[in-house]
Formats: sequence, structure tokens, C-alpha cells
Amino acid sequence: MVIEVRDGVAVVNGVPRVLVTADYPYYRDDPAVWADRLRAVRDELGIEVITCYLPWRHHQPEAGTAPDFTGLTHPARNVTGFLALCHELGLRVIAKPGPFVHAELNYGGLPDWVCPDADPSFEPLLDARGEPSRWADAAAPAGRPLPAPLAPAFLARATQWLAAVGKEVLAGPGPVIALQIANEGIYTNGALPLTAYDYGPSGVAFHRERLRAWYGTPGEYNAVHGTSHTDWTDIDPPAPTATGEPQEPAANGGLLAKADWGRLHAEYLAEVFRLWTQAVGSDLPVLVNLNPPTVPELDDWLARVRPELWGEISYGFTNWMGVVSADRDAQARYVIAAKRAPGPNLEENWGFSELYDPAYIDGATSFHQSLLALAAGATGFNVYTGVATSGWAPELDAAHGGPYPDCPPIDAGGGATGKAPVVRGLAEFFAAHGPEFLECATERHDAFGLYLPYAGIAALSGPEASPQCGRVLRGFHERMRERGLDYGLLDLESATPRELAAYRTVTVPGGPFMHRRVQELLAGYAREGGRVLVEGPVPTLDERLAPCALITPSAGEVTGEGVVLYGEADAYLRSHPTRDVHYLIVLVQSGNEGPIGLRTPYGTVEVVAAQGAGAVLRLAGGEVGDLVIRGLNSYLDCAVEAGVRLNGVRTGAAGPGDLARVDGRLI
Repeated sequence: MVIEVRDGVAVVNGVPRVLVTADYPYYRDDPAVWADRLRAVRDELGIEVITCYLPWRHHQPEAGTAPDFTGLTHPARNVTGFLALCHELGLRVIAKPGPFVHAELNYGGLPDWVCPDADPSFEPLLDARGEPSRWADAAAPAGRPLPAPLAPAFLARATQWLAAVGKEVLAGPGPVIALQIANEGIYTNGALPLTAYDYGPSGVAFHRERLRAWYGTPGEYNAVHGTSHTDWTDIDPPAPTATGEPQEPAANGGLLAKADWGRLHAEYLAEVFRLWTQAVGSDLPVLVNLNPPTVPELDDWLARVRPELWGEISYGFTNWMGVVSADRDAQARYVIAAKRAPGPNLEENWGFSELYDPAYIDGATSFHQSLLALAAGATGFNVYTGVATSGWAPELDAAHGGPYPDCPPIDAGGGATGKAPVVRGLAEFFAAHGPEFLECATERHDAFGLYLPYAGIAALSGPEASPQCGRVLRGFHERMRERGLDYGLLDLESATPRELAAYRTVTVPGGPFMHRRVQELLAGYAREGGRVLVEGPVPTLDERLAPCALITPSAGEVTGEGVVLYGEADAYLRSHPTRDVHYLIVLVQSGNEGPIGLRTPYGTVEVVAAQGAGAVLRLAGGEVGDLVIRGLNSYLDCAVEAGVRLNGVRTGAAGPGDLARVDGRLI
């Protein structure tokens, strides 16, 4: 089997596939049940790709000993044996060695001995106040300082750990098909404010190194920023006030310093990803999983998360943000994360109701969110976790008792729960139709153009200052959602004329300056008939603050008809470019009553699904084909006869419940 990741899509033996995976934290379970639980994932869920963290603290608890991957010091450390079982059972694996993994483990899965409190040779990661960034858990409620990832001492030990994984776990033939590096940024901090890190010596040194690469000489830097520095060591990161917020410079040169810090965060993340990937020494495809933005830190996230800088490392994302069928903020955050770049959802919450939100007790919530991610642009989804576990030591996790998690598709005894057939329906549907689904696309006539220097400025200036990026994007998202329209999301600094030409309008944030190349790109797009909608002042300067006013904004706003005719739902219709085939994804809101009416090429399709649930249907030749519709949501006390009606012909469940048909047979 040959696995590649092309433009965020898993390609298996040359065929694009929707990547459907399930997580199994082997390190939390008795090795005696590993094989049984893996069979349950394969047979009950219909999933053939396992994801698993390899916690550093689990395999190398002592600094002076080599990592144990064979179970010599404890049976649960025998990850090579676990992978052998996967291979025997015909399962493939995405291995996730961190170094930081979170996963509700003590110190995020880092060994205690890399903590700067335990060994001062490890430089702490510092925030804008000069305080260490801390990781709090039951083992250390006040939090322990995290090590600076680019500082020599930690970088040396982290790369040694990753190299050991590469040589002793990943080398040679086996079931591992891909690698996930890092976790939700570096230390689950991908969505934190730009002032959260890295103001320590190694971070400041990296900042100055990048300024030198961008500007060449202090003189050139001074000319643009209106400063008078004589050496790079004179330049510090944007300084915080007494309240911890960055000071507000008056001149455009001060705005550029903030934009520089946002760009620094993007290159910092890219550099850590590069170094850690290089340390593994594997030719496996590499992915990362970014946590979606928070509402207040949307600009911080946009400035930091720039997949265009990652080379061969592919984008992925997680969930953990709230119930999107009931929370507009959560829905916006999720869609923006899915649209930022092609890639799979690598952690969808299918098992945690007690730790996160009680709505997850029913599979309808996760079903809805998995489909939303795919509709918005994701190329796969993960069941996190697929299996409940109950056998770990307090040294690994002192906060949680078993089972972990509380309500996954496979319970702690290895039995299938009510979520199992929901997962299996989705897995079988996309196993049958994944390649064709990926060939189809929604009608996206309109796009939002990200100008990320504005994101860095807004992140350090506040929501009322100008210019803005995230706030403008969020407003655009809400308008498009109200109209029922899908949209594209472009990074203007890396976009091509061909990419812009796919849209009839491109909405961009306004401000005092914009890269000359970006202005030329937008001006050329307008000359070819595209409409540039500028929200805010039209730029009159380039990135070096030289006069440059090439954009002539268009009047008007985005228009169009959505898919939903009646009912409270979001819907996405994906159509094949050359065949009469369509995929309809329906995402029912928590407060909906009654059927959802939808506009399709074959007339009105009416779908009945539970509140907070949804449906995916294949339409071809004027008929409804395979489908998966969730009719139950016990959390909302909702039970309906899942069904669909087209041109007077109804296909439905015989009573309250779900409906799933794949390859023409009910499952």
C-alpha cells in the first residue's frame, strides 16, 4: 500500500480517499485487551485506520534511561507490539509522538524531567510579561512552566526522543502510514494570544534572526519603521503595558512592528514543525492538528496559522470548541478552521460528555460536526476516541478515573454502544463514495481574502482598532451563512490569479497599506471582470509604506440563493464537474421543528432528521441513492422517523430511528 497526502487529501494507491480514523490510546489500557479493542474498531465501526499518541512521559519517564518501546519496563509501553497487532488485523496507523500531546495526561505528556522547575538548564517559555507559560493539571494545579521549544537544551532532548521514535518504532515495513507531529500548535497553544509566547531568550533571538532575513540591514528596517536602531539586538518584541497589553504606537511604522510579530509567530510555528519533522527522519507523510480559533483570539490564530509556510507538512485540525448545532460562535470557528486549508479533522469529539459538554452523550452531536467539517472543506474525520480505556497509572494521568472517555462508540468492556452504528454508517458511506465525494464541490462564487499582516496588527491592538482582519472575516461568514451561501478562503499573499478567477467576488479587509504584489493581484482580477469588495479604507501604501494605490473597489454586496428552502438548517450541495451526481449534506439546528426543504437540480428534496443531527445523501440521475440520516438525539429528547422525499417518493425508517443505505442496501 502506497499512501500520500496531496493537497491535504489522503491518496491510497493513487486513489483519493476520505480519511476516516479512530483514536485508541493504547497506553491507557491493559495490553491483554488491545487486540480485542482493535477488532471492535475494525468490525463494529468499519474503520481501518487507528490514530494513537506515543506519550514521551510514558515511554521515557527517567532522563537517564533510553525510551522503552518494547514493554521491558512495563507491558503498556510495548508500542511495537501494539503496532504488530494492528498489522496482523489489517489496520493502518497514524502515529502521533508529540513531543507534547495533551490527551489529558500529566504535563501534557511531557516527561517531568524537561520541566524548567526540575532542571534549570531548560529555558522556560515566557509570555509578554516575562512570566513562564504554564501547564496546569491535577498533578500540578498551579501549573508547571513549559520548556521553550527552540532553546538548545529542550530542542536537543526533544529531537533525541523523536529520532528514537523514528528509528525504533517507525523504521521498516509496518502498519504506520503517516505521522502527526506536535499537538494543536506546539503545546496546545495554537489559538492563544500572540502575547502568550515566546519572549524568552531563544524566542527573541529567533525574532531578530527573522527581522534580519526580512529587512537585510538595521538601516532598511529603520527606514520602514521610523526607528533609529544601530543593531538587531536593539529591537525587542512589541512591548506590553502594565496591564500586559501591547503599547499602541501611533505611526504606520508601529503597525508594521505588530505585523512583524504576527509574521514571526507564523514562522516560529513553521520552524518548530520543520525541526521536529526532520528529527524523526522518516519519509512518511506528516500532518499537524491545529485547534480552531477562539472568538477573542481569531486574529491571533489567523496570524499564526499559515500552512503556506509548512512545505510538505499537511494541515489538519481538531474540535473541542462547543456544540456547533446550538452555538453560532462554535459554528463559525469550526467552519473557518475547516476552510483555512485542505486537510482532515484529526480529532472530533465522539466520546467525552462529562469532560466537555453533555450534548456529546448522543452520537447526533458528533455526527453533525463530522459532516459539517467535511462540508466546509475537510478531507476526513477522526473518532476521538473510538474506545473507552481503564488501566493507567497516576504517573500518566492523575486527574481522571476510568473509563476514559465516558461515552465512546466502543465501551470499556469492548462492546459496541449506540454510537457504533452511527459511526459505521458514516464510515461505510465514505468508503463507498469518498473518491467521488472529493471530486464534487459546492458552488462557491464568493471568497474572503485574508491579508494576514492586518491579523497580526489587530491581535496586538484590540477589536476596536484599525485595521482588522478576523472581525471582518467573522462578519462576512455570518452574512454568507444567513444567505445560505458557501465561500472560499484565500491567503492573499500566496494566492494566484487562477485561484482568484474562480470567484465572482473577493471581499478583503481595508487598511492603510497592503503588499504591492497583493494590490497588483487584486487589480488584475478586477480587470478580468472580478469584483473586489473592500471593507474599510482602501490601501494607499505598499508593505514598505511607499505610495501604492492600485485597488479600485467595486460597489454592491454578495448575492445569491442558498440551498435551504424551509426549516432551520445549514446545507451544502456538492456537484460533480462532469457527471450528474450530487452530494447533499444537511445540518439540522438544535431548535428545528419539522422537515427541512432543500433546493436541488431535481427539485425540492425534503429531509427529516433529529434536532442537532443531520444527513448526507447521494443524488444521481434524478433519484436519491445512498444516504445516512440520524433520526435520534436522546440529549434533546428527539426521536423522528429519519427519511427523505423527492418528487413524492419517500424513503424512510419504519419508526423513530436512523436510516442508512450504502451500496443500495440498508445497514
